[in-house]
Amino acid sequence: MLQRARNGNGKTVLLAGGAGFVGSHLCDALLARGDRVICVDSYLTGSEANVQPLMNHPSFRLIEKDICQLEQIDEPLDQIYNLACAASPPQYQADPVHTMMTCVAGTCNLLTLAEQHGASFLQASTSEVYGDPAQHPQREDYRGNVSCTGPRACYDEGKRAAEALCFDMLRAGRADVRVARIFNTYGPRMQPDDGRIISNLLVQALSNEPLTIYGTGEQTRSFCFVSDLVAGLIALMNVDPNPGGPVNLGNPGEFTINELATMVLDMVPTQSQLVHRPLPQDDPTRRRPDISQARNLLGWQPKVPLSEGLRVTADWFAGSLGNPPEEARAPAWLPASKLETCVGS
Repeated sequence: MLQRARNGNGKTVLLAGGAGFVGSHLCDALLARGDRVICVDSYLTGSEANVQPLMNHPSFRLIEKDICQLEQIDEPLDQIYNLACAASPPQYQADPVHTMMTCVAGTCNLLTLAEQHGASFLQASTSEVYGDPAQHPQREDYRGNVSCTGPRACYDEGKRAAEALCFDMLRAGRADVRVARIFNTYGPRMQPDDGRIISNLLVQALSNEPLTIYGTGEQTRSFCFVSDLVAGLIALMNVDPNPGGPVNLGNPGEFTINELATMVLDMVPTQSQLVHRPLPQDDPTRRRPDISQARNLLGWQPKVPLSEGLRVTADWFAGSLGNPPEEARAPAWLPASKLETCVGS
């Protein structure tokens, strides 16, 4: 086992998937804490633009690599975050075999690194492990209602398999492993074509295109702003003692897709109208986290309401699409003090 590193008061952290939407925000937060960050990303779904501002940071290093091929890091590590996997249905269904292998082989590679370095390990799992849930809201002890043969199985079952690997390593005493079950997350740096409901509706509204509603629109989701999620991930990685089981991270506020679409139409000046399409196979009808464990074990709960976070996200998309509406020309970012509160340790 390699001796664990120390860099002043900070830690040396390997962040797989660090150029992605959530990963890049986590890079920012870790660097702000004084940690040294080694970002590993293949750019399959991540973006170089997300980490470009960090390239000259003295405590940031980028390794362009697929975690399925990552075998060795020749410097001591304190912590490893695994956020490396396509996370939206169009992305993870584009190459389902690679998605499954990222979840299984890639996670196994990173767990091996954690064992070799004596590093704490955090696995980004997903609310998709609950499938189309029969329990509502979903608690961590719920075993789920997942189709193991459907088009979402590469991700759903891949993440379930990754969790199994993690807890086998924990039970065997081979690695200090923590697992976050992440619910729908949104915010700046989402890809406009990633297929997630918030990015879909905002981009369509800003482009004066019809807003696509799948099914009746009465299915529900819970939306967590990215700074809240990042704060939860950092809290879970650093909590002592190890929780010993998965922890839900998400916002328990529950909204129908129709309610979300109405908020977008009220917020974005647009000519868009609603259009309905068939509900995709195995799409969950309800999704809401029970975050009692996160509150009790981590002292964590989300702070940013959907109306506020959605405004920030709409302004960011307006700017990134190059044709912001008048009120978005000076983006209404959350006050710095609030963002620091959300992202801080």
